[in-house]
Amino acid sequence: MQHFPIGPFINAAAIALGGILGAFFGDKIPERIRTGLIPFFGLASMGLGIVSLPNVKYFAAVVLASVFGLIIGELLHLETRLNKIASSVRGIVNKVFPSEGLSHEEFLDKYVALVVLFCISGTGVFGSMHEGMTGDPSILYIKTILDFFTAGIFAISLGMAVSTIVVPQLSVQLSLFFLATLIVPLTTPDMRADFYAAGGLIMLATGLRIMGIKSFPVANMIPTLFLIMPTSYLWHTFIAN
Repeated sequence: MQHFPIGPFINAAAIALGGILGAFFGDKIPERIRTGLIPFFGLASMGLGIVSLPNVKYFAAVVLASVFGLIIGELLHLETRLNKIASSVRGIVNKVFPSEGLSHEEFLDKYVALVVLFCISGTGVFGSMHEGMTGDPSILYIKTILDFFTAGIFAISLGMAVSTIVVPQLSVQLSLFFLATLIVPLTTPDMRADFYAAGGLIMLATGLRIMGIKSFPVANMIPTLFLIMPTSYLWHTFIAN
């Protein structure tokens, strides 16, 4: 039975509303609160990454897929391409909603991190697939709470550009939702656990980037999510057994 995609739309509404409220009313939030919340969001992202790891089945397969995923991302210059898209979005949005404060490089760095966090985190991808198969949007509800506050705080400096992320976010989550009936039956619980762990590593990298500790090329890590399930299967078939 086909389910209606509730989670992706709730998630999109939270990002859009959070971005709008942050852009228009965020300056009323005391600076000390804003300063304290941004590192916390990075910490929360790292927390989501950490809780994704304990159930991993073949961590060696996760590492292998991550290495090759990063290499592919670097060869395809995904980070650079996303930076160009982000730059174009900023130019379009600023014509309607001028924003000030961040340098061009700071804007791109934070925007790219948010695109990854909102659109292609392990939680979002797995949550979309899970809802598509079971009709249970609970995983995306957890993500929605974090995304609402994250969008609001970052919109204070990034402006209305934050709300534009709902376009790729909805595209990714709805695509995965409707493809889940084809994808998930071909996988095993171990493959899904390894997939979740691979997404967790990207979430950890995203958290470190948001906190300004280490600027990982998170966009270049995206191909990992496409490699991990077949890598996990091959590891189980030819190495583990």
